[in-house]
Amino acid sequence: MTSSANTPDSTVWPSIRFRRWLDRRMPPASAITLDRKKIFILPTKEGILFSFLIVFMVLAGINYQNSLIFVLAFLLASLFMVSILHTYRNLSGLTIMASSTLPAFAGEDAEFTLVLSRLGARTFEALLLGWNPELLQGADLLEEEEVKVKLFVETRIRGVMNPGRMLIQTYYPVGLFRAWSWLDLDMQTIVYPRPVPAGAIPFAQASSNDGELIQREGVDDFYGLRDYQQGDPLKHVAWKSYARTSELLTKQFAAFADRRVWLEWDFFPGMDREARLSRLCYWVLKFDAGNDEYGLRLPGIELAPGRGHEHREEMLKTLALFEIEQGS
Repeated sequence: MTSSANTPDSTVWPSIRFRRWLDRRMPPASAITLDRKKIFILPTKEGILFSFLIVFMVLAGINYQNSLIFVLAFLLASLFMVSILHTYRNLSGLTIMASSTLPAFAGEDAEFTLVLSRLGARTFEALLLGWNPELLQGADLLEEEEVKVKLFVETRIRGVMNPGRMLIQTYYPVGLFRAWSWLDLDMQTIVYPRPVPAGAIPFAQASSNDGELIQREGVDDFYGLRDYQQGDPLKHVAWKSYARTSELLTKQFAAFADRRVWLEWDFFPGMDREARLSRLCYWVLKFDAGNDEYGLRLPGIELAPGRGHEHREEMLKTLALFEIEQGS
């Protein structure tokens, strides 16, 4: 398991030695089938109290020489032993596969989709899984051959996020035992910088004579009407509209000139790296919602202006990975 600053903190690892032992026993894989080497099982708090109750009943039966107490104690002991098998079987044979991921902006939750599948007529009930032991997602595998489960992991900083080992556990059927496993499905996603409003882009510095820009003072195509202002050419007055409404309006015409907008690293002098990236990310999202072509200039990196979903993703990914060592 590759650790990084973007791997969620975990409070379940008692030592680095145990983590390394777990990595050797269950190395990362995109699909994992649970078996006896990958499943851990221990009694719950209720299970421990239940076992003490059985011991107390046996001692009471011996002391009072009461056969009914013995019968009840042995019945409960049988239930205790059988629940071990059923709790273990509720994980054994289950296959967990990595499916897809969705990127997120820093501070949001990244989405990871897993596929749970089974073979034969085995069923799996009351499964709990996730990366945060306090916020586990429930799942059942009863009639379906496989089921998709979407899990969410909180992100903190931009870059490549590896969520680390995922917990899957069950208390089925009676809650006396807990069976669990920690799985590394070798999944990762991109975390974009957190967008921070950056105000209006300085167009005079950022635009060039490429792209699309409407110049309202052009004379090529009709653009619309506005109120007449003293000094407007009489040939631009909308006389037909004046005949109908008695209001003087002036025709506007448009000429289309090309423009491409560059998003520049140097627009934010005095700001640190993360502050600049967050504001550039905000502008990428703003321009993606419009029709202008936009490019990006970072130290040592230049992305040509363009538009569309693929261009947006390339821009955001570049911002997310800027000056970050791969695999760190």
